[in-house]
Amino acid sequence: MTDMHGRSDHLPGTWIAVDDSDREAFDARVHESSRLAFRVAYGVLRHRQQAEDVAQETLVRAFRAYQQLRDREKFRAWLVRMAWRLALDEQRAHRRRLARDGQATRPDRHDPRPDVTAEVQALWVAIDRLPDRLRQPLVLASIEGHTMSEVAALLELPEGTVKSRLFDARQRLKEWLR
Repeated sequence: MTDMHGRSDHLPGTWIAVDDSDREAFDARVHESSRLAFRVAYGVLRHRQQAEDVAQETLVRAFRAYQQLRDREKFRAWLVRMAWRLALDEQRAHRRRLARDGQATRPDRHDPRPDVTAEVQALWVAIDRLPDRLRQPLVLASIEGHTMSEVAALLELPEGTVKSRLFDARQRLKEWLR
């Protein structure tokens, strides 16, 4: 996928019967959240092609299930959770494929970039070690730049819980990176 700004009529599976108002509502929500699925997937996978594939699958699944979404105002949170789960599934499947093929079980999933230092690599390895409940708010707030209230809304958690999880995640990273 090269452009996340595309309309839903370009998504596979558009043969599903939907009325025009649902399609228009979905298109508007995808447009306002166009890069969110990719950024969430990339935060987990840190491999551009895998993240693009996961983002595409997320949008396809979101389109197919959109009519069943009860609270359309929670679309972004729903999309984040879906992208996060699909990215984790892809990460596990990738590790299983590597193990089956006799390769290292902890591959370097980072996009090769000459400007990435050993310290940045070490930070990402430490972030990978965090449990999902700590890693998800950390990626959304500290890496993606969302505010506490935005992260709370995206994860459907109280803001205090988000703050607590961010504190715990940062403390663990601080200990591990000493």
